[in-house]
Amino acid sequence: MTVQQKTISSDAHIAGPGLFSSEETTLTIGPAEVDSGITFVRKTEGKTAHIPAHISNVIKRPRRTCLRNGTLLVETIEHCMAALSGLGVTNATVTLAGERSGELPMADGSSQPFVDAILRAGLSEQQKGVEPLVITKPVYVNSGDSSIAALPGPTDALEIIYEFAGEAPLTNQIFSFRLGVDRQNGDSFVDLLAPARTFAYEHEARYLASQGMGTHLSPKDVLVIGRGGPLDNAFRFPDECVRHKILDMIGDLLLVGRPIAGRIIAKKSGHEMNHQLARRLLEQDSRITRHSMIGRDGALDIRRIQRILPHRFPMLLVDRVLEIDGDTRAVGIKNITFNDIFFQGHYPGTPIFPGVLIVEALAQLGGILLSQKLEHTGKLAVLLSMDKVKMRQPVVPGDQLLLEARAVRVKSRTGHVRCQAFVGDKLAAEADIKFMLVDAEPL
Repeated sequence: MTVQQKTISSDAHIAGPGLFSSEETTLTIGPAEVDSGITFVRKTEGKTAHIPAHISNVIKRPRRTCLRNGTLLVETIEHCMAALSGLGVTNATVTLAGERSGELPMADGSSQPFVDAILRAGLSEQQKGVEPLVITKPVYVNSGDSSIAALPGPTDALEIIYEFAGEAPLTNQIFSFRLGVDRQNGDSFVDLLAPARTFAYEHEARYLASQGMGTHLSPKDVLVIGRGGPLDNAFRFPDECVRHKILDMIGDLLLVGRPIAGRIIAKKSGHEMNHQLARRLLEQDSRITRHSMIGRDGALDIRRIQRILPHRFPMLLVDRVLEIDGDTRAVGIKNITFNDIFFQGHYPGTPIFPGVLIVEALAQLGGILLSQKLEHTGKLAVLLSMDKVKMRQPVVPGDQLLLEARAVRVKSRTGHVRCQAFVGDKLAAEADIKFMLVDAEPL
């Protein structure tokens, strides 16, 4: 089923100190165009970074979710992300102003303040749909006695069943929650999950304070659990801890970029495992998408490709472009046959397609992708550098290379594309490729 995209009607504002840093920051959640997703804008010391809320931008940080673009970070985004996900917001620009840390305001440690601010600003349905990511095959993530299983289930909702195994005085808690992909039941998120706060045991809080984190907080400000229960505080739900774990998971899984449908069964998992699950769900979805493309009529046939690329035999290495998604993503194919001239010397008796030519094919697809944006600017994309190049498996006659290029960053003078080549489900090669954008004038 297709879900209608949604954004916020006007700016929503939240201010306050971060949970770990104690730095005062101001957060503004504003409207965004269709298909733009959730993007964080970090402003500090005259610098501005746009950081899409995508799993590819996540870096490892303890006890929280953090995004990075270059040297600029946004931290502890999960409660805000959960609020956006729970209310069905698919497109928003989230601007953070602060001097140093880049940490979102903690508020009360739950999603409730973010939900309240967004609802005050209002929601607007947009005139375009988005396809949910539907879990079609089991995906498992394990670490010690912690686990997450993502399973096929409902196609119109995400069901999460979470088992929380806490330290004394907490007992084991199990909670089940259903989040419809169309968010028509958004009230259930607001009532049942949004108020659930982050928590720490007394010994954890003391350790964090000894490291200079959260020193501005008292037990009245955050849920700290001692031997007898909450210190100077009270639970909002008898099972508040497990509800907050589900809230965190909902926020982290929005990093796939769209609603998810299926069933998730989790035990004692945290942010890092949530991130692993998001990556694996996207990998599974990419495999399914690649399989569906085989045999599809292309967006560009070889004649149209020749109008874009100057390459000719034997160096034109993209046979067909199957899909072009604006100027952000392109998918193409290169058919490997024994008649390719390269097999005469690489190698007689053991024909293997040269890895350098796989990367060349990826670079050509990257050039085609960038040409979508450069077509009317008078610019050409000329290869500048290749980084993180890896050959994962040999490619032989009879294989069909499925090439994928995604734009990472395009500026006035340079373009950065992340590329992968697959044979079936197997990754054959990958590379980060940068181009210099030059004037398209005849020599």
